Amino acid sequence: MAKAMARHILVNTKEEAEAIKTRLEKGDPFDKLARKYSTCPSGKKGGDLGEVRPGQLVKSIDNVIFKKPVRMIHGPVKSQFGYHLVHVFFRD
Repeated sequence: MAKAMARHILVNTKEEAEAIKTRLEKGDPFDKLARKYSTCPSGKKGGDLGEVRPGQLVKSIDNVIFKKPVRMIHGPVKSQFGYHLVHVFFRD
């Protein structure tokens, strides 16, 4: 079964997500921005979602993790929880 390692930043608005993505593109560390801005409990761990398998997360995030290129920051991705920036750093 497929598995991946990913991290994310969850915020309430698309504008917030876009502003954070701009900072990431300029070199700000993902983990520090996750700790500061993410509304998900994983933010305390730098946004680390740990090892995930298909179907464990909401469909919109699952699609990014298992169908989009690895080692890129994807988003903003909308879910019922808000807007995510997703970084997949390993997929098997």
